[in-house]
Amino acid sequence: MKELQDLSREELIELLEDAAKNWLAHDGLWFQAAEKKFNMKTAIELDRDAWEKFTVVEAKRIMKRLDIKPGGGLEALEQALKFRLYARINKQEFIRKGPNKAVFRMNKCRVQDARKRKGLDDFPCKSVGIVEYSGFASTIDPRIKTHCIACPPDPHPESYWCAWEFTLS
Repeated sequence: MKELQDLSREELIELLEDAAKNWLAHDGLWFQAAEKKFNMKTAIELDRDAWEKFTVVEAKRIMKRLDIKPGGGLEALEQALKFRLYARINKQEFIRKGPNKAVFRMNKCRVQDARKRKGLDDFPCKSVGIVEYSGFASTIDPRIKTHCIACPPDPHPESYWCAWEFTLS
């Protein structure tokens, strides 16, 4: 019987990707159950409440693991975003726009891509995303302000699902 410490580097990476997919599947199934029991509006409100707390927990754990000190600016944010759980299964990019400004884009989103394959409308995640990204960024550095460039239900180009501007003030 294999133990975690017996796994190769490649097997550990695959395990991490599986864990991210499992977490995302649970998140989606939880959301669908809340939507079925209540309605979409209530499910989004509950999801937003959960993400408001989870994003801070996730940011703090990443900061601890990577020894990122609070107030690390956009460099710290860029580093931390690479270690979010879904960073392993989505395609994202961080584009510096100067010393105090950057744009984060979610180019491939596993949730939105699945909905598109099924012929469903974009999932309207903007209100959740605002709480998620602003909370994550301000946990990394309270001086970082977050602005949504586009996020469903907003129109967006084919090249990304959502985009967020981070400004260090």
